[in-house]
Amino acid sequence: MADVHSPEQRSFNMSRVRGSDTKPELIIRRGLHARGLRFRLHRRDLPGCPDIVLPTKKVALFVHGCFWHGHDCRLFKTPATRPDFWRGKIAANRLRDTAAVEALGGLGWRVGIVWECALRNAGRLSPENLLDQLIDFIAGSELLIEIRGGQ
Repeated sequence: MADVHSPEQRSFNMSRVRGSDTKPELIIRRGLHARGLRFRLHRRDLPGCPDIVLPTKKVALFVHGCFWHGHDCRLFKTPATRPDFWRGKIAANRLRDTAAVEALGGLGWRVGIVWECALRNAGRLSPENLLDQLIDFIAGSELLIEIRGGQ
């Protein structure tokens, strides 16, 4: 199926997609802050440039968009336009994500991943439930947590 937008319009639309300060990220940041946690944002000196970093707890949190990171949920669908390009791009993103988590673990950091589907659409978790899971992870000793929405 052909794209409904001209190449110029599609390029403009894609240029407006944000990589940081996304709605899911802001929801989590506001919730953590309201619960008394203080953190740093987008630490470029750490592998993968985590979205939220709690240095005193050695916890790095990533808030992944289901499309951009190829999550196996309802929010991800390979585009019909240039599917080979998108499969390659998303596969590279997933490899980079895996490498970042492994590198952070090797440096002694604990890693949390929150998927966009945990905050959007029918399968979303309540913000309180999601924040409770994050707080428990931050206070605990687990090395990795992935929070996803219900299917």
